Amino acid sequence: MNNLLQHATGVGSAANLQAKDKATHRALARYLRDESAGSSKPQSQLTMVIEPQNLGNRDDQFVWPWMGVLVNVPTEWKDGRQVGESGNRLKEQLSHFCPQKVIPLWNYRGHTGNAIVEFAKDWTGFENALAFENHFEAEGYGKRDCKLKKYRGSEMFGWIARADDYRCQGPIGGHLRKNGDLKTVGDHETEGTRKTDKLVANLASEIETTASLDRMMEQREQLLQNYNEEIRKMQQIARRHSQRIVDENQKLHSELEFKMQELDSRSKELDELASQSDYDRRNLQEEKEKNQEKTKHLKMATMEQQRSEENVFKLAEEHQQREKQAAMGKIIKLQQQLDAKQKLELEIQQLNGHLEVMKHMPGEKDSESKKKMKELSEELQDKYDEMEAMESLNQTLIIKERKSNDELQNARKELIAGFKDLAVSRANIGIKRMGELDPKAFRVACSKRLSKEDAEFTSAMLCSKLEAEIKDPNWHPFRVVCVDGKEMALVEINEFNPSGRYPVPELWNYKEDRKATLKEAVQHVMKQWRTHKRKR
Repeated sequence: MNNLLQHATGVGSAANLQAKDKATHRALARYLRDESAGSSKPQSQLTMVIEPQNLGNRDDQFVWPWMGVLVNVPTEWKDGRQVGESGNRLKEQLSHFCPQKVIPLWNYRGHTGNAIVEFAKDWTGFENALAFENHFEAEGYGKRDCKLKKYRGSEMFGWIARADDYRCQGPIGGHLRKNGDLKTVGDHETEGTRKTDKLVANLASEIETTASLDRMMEQREQLLQNYNEEIRKMQQIARRHSQRIVDENQKLHSELEFKMQELDSRSKELDELASQSDYDRRNLQEEKEKNQEKTKHLKMATMEQQRSEENVFKLAEEHQQREKQAAMGKIIKLQQQLDAKQKLELEIQQLNGHLEVMKHMPGEKDSESKKKMKELSEELQDKYDEMEAMESLNQTLIIKERKSNDELQNARKELIAGFKDLAVSRANIGIKRMGELDPKAFRVACSKRLSKEDAEFTSAMLCSKLEAEIKDPNWHPFRVVCVDGKEMALVEINEFNPSGRYPVPELWNYKEDRKATLKEAVQHVMKQWRTHKRKR
């Protein structure tokens, strides 16, 4: 109850909710506070107020809402009919019993001399009704006294309405049957407990739904973060690739400029030699024309290189844009599926809430209410069917994606195994043992202090010993340094085999110093196969 009270108070004070939701939660908080205050009253105090002799058998039936009966209310004949004191005047006389209302009973002759006293529906109203009955019994004007005294005098008689009053003929029984029901004290307690349990169950379900929505929002935020990280990585790769192309083009441009300068210098030398001899001039002129032709071709090559550079930049931008659009499309699709699922679950919860409200409304037996409840039930079943179809589709997609990932992983393993049978050469694509120590570094370090033979033996022993130590997850003798937010210790081992901590083979692109894709590995294998086929 305390947890529910805390939840209702917090939601009722939130600023980002609709007025209807805030009002509902505030009303719930007020109800829980009142319920908590009522339940904190000692049971012994309630027992002292409800005296056993007044209750009789616990299975005795009372009229509920709690009502009292007043008879022998003073009346007089006036203007051709009986008149008496008003309900408000009687309520003032009985004010120390805290009645909700006093209703005089009338018939065709006027005031019947009887009245009904209505009390509150809770246990406080029942206590006031008992005090009302005890007062009249103590004064000698209770229910038994009313039946014994033939001459009643001017004093009123009063008692709590029970089953015999409910079933009696006349204005008293008619009013009680029209405005109340018969219930025992145990029935009233059981009904109150059932309503409280129902309310608690509904609120617990609402809290669970809120927690589920919070988890969905966290998953959505994580999805967006992953998307941003993927975009950042793709941008970095594209920038590095573009920068490498720019550097290569600049280098080529510099070489072309150097060639042109050499040709210009050679042309000047030829001009100087041409003035010395006519014969040599013709030869020099031919060579000069050849140099001019070469210069023309070099200029054309420069222009082609510039156009190629522009095309490379365009292709790089288009490639980056396509990858970004593909990633964005995937994120948008996942986000739409998540939003659709959230919307469907909210609709289901709202329909459940409306259906529960209809079940507990006073007019639930009317034909219009039954029709409305049937429509809500049918709509709720449609939503459940839609939810099941969505879950089935998601499960199918997950199985399909998992199967595709398994096939890719198996293909990658087969390629790694097949690369071992290829000719050993320093190609762009090959096998790299990730997490393997470099023996050369040990040899270089040992050769500074030991002889060549001792250095070979000592470096091999140290390398083998360190590899055995690394496999032990409890071995951690070094200090971890973070660079750009990444830990720079056992990087390859922790990335490719953190559980086993031993070197594993991986397809590697040595030219770009990164993990090779399946496409690159297959292209390399096909190239090797074609070369081998031509040699045969």
